[in-house]
Formats: sequence, structure tokens, C-alpha cells
Amino acid sequence: MVIAIKTDSDVPIYQQIRNQIVLGISDGRLSPGEQLPTVRGLAEEIGVNVMTVNKSYQLLKQEGYICADRRSGAKVCSLFAQNAGLSMEAEERLKYIISEAKISGMSKEEFFAICGKYF
Repeated sequence: MVIAIKTDSDVPIYQQIRNQIVLGISDGRLSPGEQLPTVRGLAEEIGVNVMTVNKSYQLLKQEGYICADRRSGAKVCSLFAQNAGLSMEAEERLKYIISEAKISGMSKEEFFAICGKYF
């Protein structure tokens, strides 16, 4: 699994790790049931603190993207909650993204075209 951290980003490193794993699940690079690296292994691989990766994994587990236990480690969940919709937090972030696009003069069609690349 390749995770690239941007140290100059305003996004916290644990959030960058979380986001890249979610993108990997979404675009098929990570399959349901696939074993993820250990917390220590991923921390060493990308050069960050073990607690940072642990925080990412805990967040992903809370959100239902990964399943983890002490014996088998972390895996991508086999089943995801269908039709659960966006969390309130995600909807809030989306609201700001849409607002920025609208202010910049982007049309709905242009915005939907960009969305279509990732859906």
C-alpha cells in the first residue's frame, strides 16, 4: 500500500492517512477483506509516529471502513453500511467545497463532471 504524506499540508497526518485509505477502498486499490499493514509497519514505511497511524486506524474503525482486532490486525471491512449517507461532518465539508466552487464561478455541470471522476 502506497501512502504519500504531504508534510507541508494543513491537513493533519493522521487525517491524510485516513483519507488515502478511504480513497483506496473507493477506487478499488484496497479490496474488502484485504489485510492492512500493522500500525508499526505502516508508521515505519511512511516515516511517522506509531501513535499517528494508530489514530488513523481508530478513526477508520469508528467510521466502519476497517475491522481490527489484536489477533488478526486491521483489514478492510467486507461489508459497508449501505445507504447510510454522508456523516454530518462529511456533509459539512462538502457544503464548503460546493460553496468555494460556486464562488469561483464554476457551473453545476462542471462541478458534477469533477464529481463524476471520483464516483
